Amino acid sequence: MKGTVGELGEFGLIRELTSRLTTTPAVRVGPGDDAAVVAAPDRRVVASTDILLEGRHFRRDWSTAYDVGRKAAAQNLADIAAMGAVPTALLLGLVVPAELPVTWPTELMDGLRDECQVAGASVVGGDVVRGDTIMVSITALGDLRNQEPVTRAGAQPGDLVAVTGWLGWSAAGYAVLSRGFRSPRAFVEAHRRPEPPYHAGPAAAGLGATAMCDVSDGLIADLGHIAEASKVRIDIRSGAIDIPSQMNDIGQAVGVDPMQWVLTGGEDHAIVATFPPDVKLPARWKVIGEVLNPSALPQVTVDGAPWTSKGGWDHFGDIES
Repeated sequence: MKGTVGELGEFGLIRELTSRLTTTPAVRVGPGDDAAVVAAPDRRVVASTDILLEGRHFRRDWSTAYDVGRKAAAQNLADIAAMGAVPTALLLGLVVPAELPVTWPTELMDGLRDECQVAGASVVGGDVVRGDTIMVSITALGDLRNQEPVTRAGAQPGDLVAVTGWLGWSAAGYAVLSRGFRSPRAFVEAHRRPEPPYHAGPAAAGLGATAMCDVSDGLIADLGHIAEASKVRIDIRSGAIDIPSQMNDIGQAVGVDPMQWVLTGGEDHAIVATFPPDVKLPARWKVIGEVLNPSALPQVTVDGAPWTSKGGWDHFGDIES
């Protein structure tokens, strides 16, 4: 489609965006009415919201609009899964300049739709507003399916710490892109389009997970959230974490210990959880540590000692993921 958002107009843009959507049985009323209606058989709704700002969370010279759509959906749907819930729906708030080509928001919507299909959800509505900078705001919804939510506050001393999904791939891809390169492609794509293990969240709840979180701020930072909420200490065994050979190669090329990316890199949206010590975990879960009684040491340690390198993500700090 040719032309700009301003030329198409608000309602023309809405029609174009909604025409690209698919639906699921959970959606009783979709886009086009005053509000959507989504079935909630459990009678509890899990909700999460997030914002992506151009120049802060994505760059158009690094990522296509489709990439941004996939990433925006993934990071919110991962939050739903990390509560032990099944994603059901997503709402979009979109701010765009009038001179933006229409192809950008339509490709964004294609990315949102396709990532929702991976998770079993659908886009059910939203709003578009004119602004000077592109901003993508997402609200995701989910259903617990008669399970109790798995919060950050249930870890107990003696529990195992296990993870499923990628660790450090997005940060390695960010390092590659920051130096003007586009390969190794697998790591660049991990930064552009994370692949959360959505089904692992509800499955972990069924296995008796005591606490759970998606790895969005970095493994140490996110385990720190669990440790603080649960009032425990967590120790990570670095030797239990496999580092791909290509990540080692990237680290050598840019002068970074890849373990830094694994422990502090964000935006992979892997799922990390704590489990009772007698649980039999499927092969997709990798045990990487244990929950201990609180002590004078930091709440999260690596091989029994504080991790002194910088890392993790803080939106109001100066730390890069």
